[in-house]
Amino acid sequence: MDNNMEESNTPLLEVHNLKMHFPVKEGIFLRTGKYNKAVDGVSLKIAPGETMGLVGESGCGKSTLGRCITRLYDPTGGQILFNGKDITHIKGRELHPFRQDIQMIFQDPMESLNSRHTVGDILSEPFLIHKIGNRKTRQQKVAELLDIVGLPARSVSRYPFEFSGGQRQRIGIARAIALNPKLIICDEPVSALDVSIQSQIMNLLVNLQKEFNLSYLFIAHDLAVVKHVSDRIAIMYLGKLVEEGPGQSIYENARHPYTQSLISAIPLPDPRHHVQRQVLTGDVPSPIDPPGGCTFHPRCPKVMPECKAQVPRLAPLRERENQKVSCFLYK
Repeated sequence: MDNNMEESNTPLLEVHNLKMHFPVKEGIFLRTGKYNKAVDGVSLKIAPGETMGLVGESGCGKSTLGRCITRLYDPTGGQILFNGKDITHIKGRELHPFRQDIQMIFQDPMESLNSRHTVGDILSEPFLIHKIGNRKTRQQKVAELLDIVGLPARSVSRYPFEFSGGQRQRIGIARAIALNPKLIICDEPVSALDVSIQSQIMNLLVNLQKEFNLSYLFIAHDLAVVKHVSDRIAIMYLGKLVEEGPGQSIYENARHPYTQSLISAIPLPDPRHHVQRQVLTGDVPSPIDPPGGCTFHPRCPKVMPECKAQVPRLAPLRERENQKVSCFLYK
């Protein structure tokens, strides 16, 4: 995707070794015996105006990472820097200004919208919470938001259940951009929509990014969805990043066996062009009791003895410094 990213020495978002371990209660006394390591040492950076695609199978920790960045979860460890300021553990009023700058679009628009409120009430709420404007200016702003996302003005008095899935997602997008944020976490925003509607929502997000210079962390389980919108792509497996790099580089020169299998699963529009599928065997291991060494080794077709004993680190490739991979094949 061709973005006019701002020149900046400081990334908009920096995540360093972030961890989110949920305690698992066991026994009749509900004591914490183990932890669900949903996010287990993730580091990434997003520049102003940039889109980073975050891809992985369901249950790998993508949404949990997004909720940690928006501070819906209090991370177990690591650091989150936004515009150079540490927001990892700030709370209350100190966190309030960052709520304006970091917003989220959720996967299920029906679940994320209050069914008892009209669209006007839903879109007015961010301004009320942050005490912005008066009743007249809020009404004007709501009308502007509806126009921006392609919904008619009469939508203001209707309820979420009166809209289709794609229209509800437009409402969710309007709410996310209401306060002019700098970063939006898109948590699988099109996965619950019909294929015919997905492209419309994707085009809307692209246009909004250009108009408002937004940065996106675009979470998806399908590489095909993020292919044309991401400047860089990070591949996540069982709470860790296994590969990261420019979008085109990942598609044309994927190095990690897991990334290669995801790319081989992308359907091609030309039925005459045949691609050898790399089908993974077995299920994703439990994050409560992950395998030792490289967590992907039980399913990897290229597994080596050292993969079972040691944890590979995410490191730049010798021939491609801007592409990183966590695999002993490229040590």
